[in-house]
Amino acid sequence: MVDLPIIDVPSPDSGTVTDEAGYSKGTYAFVSLGCPKNLVDSEKMLGSLALDGYSLVSQPDLADFVIVNTCGFIDESRKESKAVIQEMLDLKKSGKTKGVIVAGCLPERVGGTLLDEMPDIDHIVGVFGRDEITRVADRLVGGHREQRELFRPAAVKALDDRARLRITPSHFAYLKISEGCDRTCTFCSIPSMRGKHVTKPIEMVVEEARELVEDGVRELILVAQDTTYYGMDLYGEVRLVQLLQELEKVEGIDWIRLMYLYPVNFTDQLIDTIAASSRVLPYLDMPLQHINSKVLKRMQRRVNRDKTIELVEKLRSRIDNLVLRTTFVVGFPGETDEQFEELNQFVADTRFERMGVFPYSLEPGTPAVKLDGHLPEEVKTARQQKLMQTQQSIAFDFGKSLVDYELDCIIDGPTDTPGVWVGRIFADAPEIDGNVFIESDDLTPGDMVPVTIVEARDYDLVGVLSDDESEDEIVSG
Repeated sequence: MVDLPIIDVPSPDSGTVTDEAGYSKGTYAFVSLGCPKNLVDSEKMLGSLALDGYSLVSQPDLADFVIVNTCGFIDESRKESKAVIQEMLDLKKSGKTKGVIVAGCLPERVGGTLLDEMPDIDHIVGVFGRDEITRVADRLVGGHREQRELFRPAAVKALDDRARLRITPSHFAYLKISEGCDRTCTFCSIPSMRGKHVTKPIEMVVEEARELVEDGVRELILVAQDTTYYGMDLYGEVRLVQLLQELEKVEGIDWIRLMYLYPVNFTDQLIDTIAASSRVLPYLDMPLQHINSKVLKRMQRRVNRDKTIELVEKLRSRIDNLVLRTTFVVGFPGETDEQFEELNQFVADTRFERMGVFPYSLEPGTPAVKLDGHLPEEVKTARQQKLMQTQQSIAFDFGKSLVDYELDCIIDGPTDTPGVWVGRIFADAPEIDGNVFIESDDLTPGDMVPVTIVEARDYDLVGVLSDDESEDEIVSG
């Protein structure tokens, strides 16, 4: 049970969260799986349940019911989701909880067949039924077993993510700026689960940002399925630049981090806006997936090798201190040894500071299933390992290059070692990149402090508070 991503109670003094009168409609535990976009959905459901009078507990075996918000992206994530669901069902079978609700991408992906496969699940809720989670909870607590499925059509207007009960540390938050995706990448199942691209209006995003700042947030992490496409459906043109300009006006934000930037619609104006900003970090997460033009065409990525290299070179030349994070898929159907070696050489030459590699996953219902040239799993795994070996030395060299530099560091919290804290610099997104370890007896989560990097330890760094640091120079969150 300790390895599960069970949501902890956000109050250190109580086992449950109730209203001021102490009233509770029932207790529940919550398990959140998947990506940051799914985490925002989890936080929204938690907020709705809290407002409706349900009390969150941190132990499923002490809860009236358990909610599992699932991931259904690839086969591995579906297996993980089902394993967690089964663990919760085992608790139910042993009488330690009364019910299990399964929400999110897995039921959206497989529909009612999930109940056929796991009939002891009490209710399933699709992605776009999340705002009705309290109604589903009411039915479970009330003992209603009929109408166990709740699915709603994909949203035509952006969902409102305000009034969340956040489960990230108080000083950073994910801010979802759109939902769904209009891309037709042949390997991807996201459009079938999340629907078409729907932009959240600028005014709504800014209002949510203000709400988050009032709740202590200093770092906003912008997420979407296709961030650079922001605005196209709503305004008839991409408007990420305008959104960033409005977010920069929100007092209290120190860092704005951009994730999931598709390498199309990356305009010169957007590059200039990032380069000139004091709040938008020179950290860009831009999944490229491959570099060979034929593979990219089979993936239906709508870019090719030349355009990719041109964009990367333009970003490098115009944004100072740029850190590029990307991801690649290896072993795509038909990928030859030569095409993989071309990708490996591209990684060696481009020297991405941050990179992830995934072996191609055959996803039922995606166009790539029908392509010829599917490769054995051992070939895909070997290519993944080789590309990561190429990247490893690059990442380690980047860490070493930061030694002796003074950099702002946001403190995430204490480690298990007394007097040692963990934080991040601009080059590190939470949970996917490295950390900075600092010795101090006088730090607080959310502090932004200048740190001199003194050592690189593989993907992590060791820093010391800068010599000219005084207690009142630490800006506390």
